[in-house]
Amino acid sequence: MKQEPLIIKKRGEDGNKVISVRIKEDILAALDKLAAESNYSRNELINMILKYGVENTIIE
Repeated sequence: MKQEPLIIKKRGEDGNKVISVRIKEDILAALDKLAAESNYSRNELINMILKYGVENTIIE
């Protein structure tokens, strides 16, 4: 039985970019609490929240 090859993409070629942001301590604490309660990582939650915000923001 032939096995499928393991394909490893080079860093930065997975559609994600690493950035640095400043965030208030109370927001970070709230994110960490959500992460602990939901079993999502902080990174996953930030991406979900940002996506929702971008898709649901109206500029007038």
